Amino acid sequence: MSSCPHHNELERLQPPKLSQSVHREECTQCFDNQDGDVGVDVCLQCFNGACRDPVRHHASTHVSRSGHSFTLNIKRTPKSKPPSRGDQEPPAKMTKLAIVQEREEDKWEHHTSLKCWKCDPVEGKEMLADADAAKRLTDGVMQSLSSARQSEVQAWEEEITPCEHTLLLEQYTAGNIPTEGLARCASCELTSNLWLCLTCGALGCGRYQYGGTGGNGHALEHFSSTQHPVCVKLGTITPEGGADIYCYACNDARIDPDLPTHLATFGINVASQKKSEKSMTELQIEQNLAFDFSLTAEDGSALRPVFGPGLTGLRNLGNSCYMASVLQALFSLPRFQQRYYGGAFTGTVSNGVFERAAAHWEACSQSLPADCLECQMLKIADGLLSGRYSKPHLGYKPLTRSSAPSGGLVHSTPEHTPWQLGLKPAGFKALVGKGHAEFATMRQQDAEEFLGHLLTVLRRFNHQANSGAPDEAEPTEAFAFGLEQRLQCLSCRRVRYRVDNMDILSFGVPAQELPADTGADKLVRPKYAPVALMQCLGLLLGVTGQEELEYQCEGGCGKVSAVRLLRFSTFPDILVLHAKKFQLKNWVPTKLDIPIILPEGDELVLDAFLGRGLQPDEEQLPESSSGPSPSSLPQLNVEALEQLEGMGFPLVRCQKALLATQNQDAESAMEWLFSHMDDPDIDEPIQSKPGGTIAAPEPSPDQIAMLADMGFTHAQARKALIETDGNPERAVEWLFNHPDDTGEIAQSSSAPVPKKPVPGSSRLPARYRLKAFISHKGPSVHSGHYVAHIRIPPTQLGDGMDVEGNDEWVLFNDEKVVVADKTSLDELKKLAYMYIFERI
Repeated sequence: MSSCPHHNELERLQPPKLSQSVHREECTQCFDNQDGDVGVDVCLQCFNGACRDPVRHHASTHVSRSGHSFTLNIKRTPKSKPPSRGDQEPPAKMTKLAIVQEREEDKWEHHTSLKCWKCDPVEGKEMLADADAAKRLTDGVMQSLSSARQSEVQAWEEEITPCEHTLLLEQYTAGNIPTEGLARCASCELTSNLWLCLTCGALGCGRYQYGGTGGNGHALEHFSSTQHPVCVKLGTITPEGGADIYCYACNDARIDPDLPTHLATFGINVASQKKSEKSMTELQIEQNLAFDFSLTAEDGSALRPVFGPGLTGLRNLGNSCYMASVLQALFSLPRFQQRYYGGAFTGTVSNGVFERAAAHWEACSQSLPADCLECQMLKIADGLLSGRYSKPHLGYKPLTRSSAPSGGLVHSTPEHTPWQLGLKPAGFKALVGKGHAEFATMRQQDAEEFLGHLLTVLRRFNHQANSGAPDEAEPTEAFAFGLEQRLQCLSCRRVRYRVDNMDILSFGVPAQELPADTGADKLVRPKYAPVALMQCLGLLLGVTGQEELEYQCEGGCGKVSAVRLLRFSTFPDILVLHAKKFQLKNWVPTKLDIPIILPEGDELVLDAFLGRGLQPDEEQLPESSSGPSPSSLPQLNVEALEQLEGMGFPLVRCQKALLATQNQDAESAMEWLFSHMDDPDIDEPIQSKPGGTIAAPEPSPDQIAMLADMGFTHAQARKALIETDGNPERAVEWLFNHPDDTGEIAQSSSAPVPKKPVPGSSRLPARYRLKAFISHKGPSVHSGHYVAHIRIPPTQLGDGMDVEGNDEWVLFNDEKVVVADKTSLDELKKLAYMYIFERI
C-alpha cells in the first residue's frame, strides 16, 4: 500500500448525515454482502454499496457513472463467543416495544480499507490517507444505521398518541370496582380479558380474536349503547402508569396522560398495580410466532431441503412472509423469469449476467440503484434464480419458536438440517412500500393485497420508463383480463354491458358449519363442510350467481329491480384466484378454514364462464339518465362493496360510502357510514352531472403533478382524476385504458374516445393448470404466517427430481426450501388462500 496523490481530496468529503441511507451491508444491485471474501465497497459521497464481483463489477460501474472516486471497503467476520458467565447482570427492563440497535462490535470483527479509484479505475487501489480524515469518514460510515436497519426502525417505531377523547374524558362517579380476582364482565361470567370503561366504570369482556383468550365483545356493545369511548384493559396496568388503552370512537390504541387520576375515580391505585395479563402488542407478537408450517412429513421424517437455481429462500424481515410468498410465486412464472433474468430459463445470460440487466446498469437514470424499481427487480431475480445464494449454511439456525405456546400448529425444526441463510430483500420492501400506509410498515399484511399493489407499482414504473409506449415484455399483462358485467332491467328487459380490467378474481366461499362434537371445547375452531372450487366459481360467474339490485332504470321504468351477471370477457395467461373465506365477528374479519376441493389433476376448464357481449336479440339501455346507473358510477371496489352489503347496508349507502372514502376499503367506508347514518339524504339516489357522470371534486395540483411526472399531459392527468373520483391508483389504470384520450372534457355529447383493447384472450378452450398456491395459518390475514407451494419442473431439481420424472411440489417457507410432503399436500391445497393457475 502506497501513499495516494489524491489523499488531500478526502478532506472535502463529509461523513453521512443522520437522514442518509448508508448501504454498507450488501450491494444495492445484487445480494453479495460484507460477509463475502472481498466485502462491499461503500461510496464516500453518496454511500451506495457495491460488490467487487469481477463479472458484475457493480463497484466500478458506479464509479464510472457517478464520477465518485473514493470508497470504503468493508468486510465482516464473526468473533468467537466468550464463555458464558453465571454472574452476569440481568438485562435492562424494556419499557417500550422498539428495535434496539445491536452492538455489532460484540459479535463481528470489521475490516475496513480506503480505496482510490482514480489511481486504479478497474479495481480501486488501497490508499494511505491522513489519519484524522480516514478515521472521521470510517467512523461516520460504521457508526451510522445501515439502510436496512434504518428502514426497519422507521417501520417498527409506531408511536401511540392521545386523542381528543382521552384528553377531554368526562367521568361519572360510580364507586369502586371489585378487586383483582373478583372482577367479572357485567354481561357474562368471564374474569379475564376485561376492559374498564373510563367514563362510567362498567366492566365488559373484550373481543375473542386477541390471542384466543376468550371474549364476547361486551365492552364493544357497551360503547355502542352508551357512546363512552375510552376503556382500559385490567391486568395490563403497571405501577409506572402504563396500560392498554383503547378508544372505540377512534378505533385505535391510545394513551391517557391522566390515567392515574382517571383510575382513582374507581378506587384503583396505580402505584399498587401489578401487570398480570399480556398486552395486545405482546399477544399479537406471540400469535405471529405461534403459527408455522410443518417441516416434517406425516411419518415424522424431516422434509428434504433443495438447492439450486429457482430454489433460493427469503429471510423473514419481521412479518414479511406475505411478501416472500408472493415473490417466490411470481418468479416461478416464465414471464417474470424472462423479463428480469433470462439465464438457463431462456439462454440470454452472458458470463453469468443477464444482458438486459447489464445494459440497464449502464444506463439507469437513477443516481442510486436502491431508488430504482428496475434495479431492485433485477436484483431479486438474480438472487432467486441464479442459484448463487442457494447453498447449505450449516452455521445458520433459523428463527426458533420455542417460546411460542404449544399446540397443533407449532412444529419443531428438525435438528442438523443444512438450511440456506436466505436473502434479505430489505431494499426491495422499502422501495415498493414507500409512501403506502400499510406496506411501508413492519406489520403483517394481506398477500392478495400486496400482489395487487406490486402489479400496479410495476405497471406504473414500466409505463413511465417506456414513455407510455407498450412493452411486449411487460410481465404484469399476463395477469390482466376483462370481467364482463351484464345488467338487465327486470321491467323493460333491456340490458347494459360493462367490461372492467382485472388482475385477480376474488370469489366467496359458502360456509356450512359442521355440528361440533359433544363436549368439545368452546375455544376450538369450528369445522366446515368442503366446497368444490368450480361450485364457488359458478356462484360468482354462473347463472346461479345472478344478483338482484335496486336500480334506477335509464329507460324510464323508474326505481325497479335489475339483475347483474358477471362473466369473463377475456381470459388471462395467469389466473389468480383469491378465496374470500371470512366472516365478521364484532366488526373484525375472521378467517374461516373452509376446505376447497380442486378438480381432478388440478386443472380448470372455464369455457362455460365466457361472456358473449350484446346479443342480436337484446336491446341496449339508453345512456342518458337523471341519476347514475351502476355502470355510470366510477369503478367501485367490488370486494369492499360486497362486504358492506353483506353487513346489511343498502346498496346506495354502500356506494356513497365508497365514493366518499376514495374507494379505499370496507373498514373506511364503514366508519363513514356510522358517522353519516343520520344524514337526511343518506338514502337519496346519487346525483350526477349532465352526461351521467358523478360530480367529483377538482383534483389537487399535487395529484396532477404526480401523474404528469409519469409522462401524461396535465389535461390527461386532470381528466383521469376526475373520472376516478380523485383516486391516484385508479387514475393510473384509467390512463392505461384510455391511451388516446387527449384529456379534453367535453361539454356536450360527442363521439366516444377509442379505448385500449381489453387485455387477455377470448379463445377457447380456456384450460388452466395449478402452478402455485399461497397458504396462510392464523385467525386473520393480518397475523399468522404465509408460505408458498410451487410446482417445479424435474429438470430444475436436478438430483432431487421425482423418481418418475414428474413435477415436484416445493415448499417455500421463508429461508427454508424443501420438497413438499405428498401425503399432506392435498390437505394444504384445500386450505389455500390464493391459487395461481397457468393457461395450458
